[in-house]
Amino acid sequence: MFDKDESKQVNIISLGGSLIVPDEIDTGFLEKFIKFIKDRVLAGERFVLITGGGKVCRRYQKAANDLGITDIESNDWIGIHVTRLNAQFLRIILGELAHNEIIINPNEVSGVTKPVVVAAGWKPGWSTDFDAVELAKLFKAKRLVNLSNIDYVYDKDPKQFPDAKKIEQISWTEFRKIIPKKWEPGLNAPFDPIAAKEAEAIPLEVAIMNGRDIENLKNYFDGENFVGTLIR
Repeated sequence: MFDKDESKQVNIISLGGSLIVPDEIDTGFLEKFIKFIKDRVLAGERFVLITGGGKVCRRYQKAANDLGITDIESNDWIGIHVTRLNAQFLRIILGELAHNEIIINPNEVSGVTKPVVVAAGWKPGWSTDFDAVELAKLFKAKRLVNLSNIDYVYDKDPKQFPDAKKIEQISWTEFRKIIPKKWEPGLNAPFDPIAAKEAEAIPLEVAIMNGRDIENLKNYFDGENFVGTLIR
């Protein structure tokens, strides 16, 4: 794995597929995100980046359903391969900063000498949120940043309930009360419920924020006020 200098913080970032490919590949966002990573690496930090599938994943899964593919495992594999495509793309555009292969199995990581590792979905039944928490355990990370296209977690779905209230800080116990009890492929929730249970057990600090605002992301990493939801 990384060099043995424990003074270098390992940061886990779960990068939502909705940021990489909202409809088309967002090269403007990716340029800013790569610069952010490069700047932090120059400052001595290390990163594990795991990519999601986002809207593209859900589109493929819906198409499969429409064509009669309804079993959960098959739909899960579709999503997993979308995350792997996104991960390979991110690894390539990171260039020399990144480990030379994407990580599929979070339990099998070796020979890492580069400051950035890119990971993707592993197997059916595991979301990329869960993979991210497993990687946090492996690399002894203290925090995980979940970047998506939402500013905050809300106490209920703001698209359905106009009176939904944003959450700035919340405990894992309270957070788990407002998300679904189980995970299934294509679940559109701020954090996988199984991953939430694992994160609480570590315990792991998770920040959920809108990844499009790179300055806001910097604020979090620099210990300043940021827009988003902090779970711990």
